[in-house]
Amino acid sequence: MRSRHTGFTLIELMMTIAIIGVLVSMAMPSFQDRVIRAQVSEGIELTEFVRQSIGAYYQRHKTMPADNTAAGLPDARSIVGNYVQEVRVVDGAVNIRYGNRSNRFLAGKTLSLRPAVVPEQPIVPIAWECGHAVAPDSMKVLGANATDIPLPNLPIDCRI
Repeated sequence: MRSRHTGFTLIELMMTIAIIGVLVSMAMPSFQDRVIRAQVSEGIELTEFVRQSIGAYYQRHKTMPADNTAAGLPDARSIVGNYVQEVRVVDGAVNIRYGNRSNRFLAGKTLSLRPAVVPEQPIVPIAWECGHAVAPDSMKVLGANATDIPLPNLPIDCRI
């Protein structure tokens, strides 16, 4: 009597490994983009108190603060987070520079949050425009956009 062995042949095993490798290589870029977007979002959340300080300054002075000191904030290198290296205010715009434990494709990149105001109506709340987003009608965006993060890595609200 012959005994029959069951299981994978070497060729079947190699084909299975190749298919798994292709599937993993297709999934990795999508996963990495999601990780980067999550790290960018954490940086945006970190700046909530910065945006509130800028809003209060704008209500009092009817202009935007020139820098962190004018806004009553700590030095840019003192505002840090898990993925944020510094938060710098430049003419009202909040520039978030990523570093620390951020993804290597995000490290050294900057995201700008720019204030959008209704001219001569400082009572109207400031709308914050993230990255390359455009201002709502009747609003004027102040500050320069220093965003250099690629569009696929930005949250949807920060794209054009």
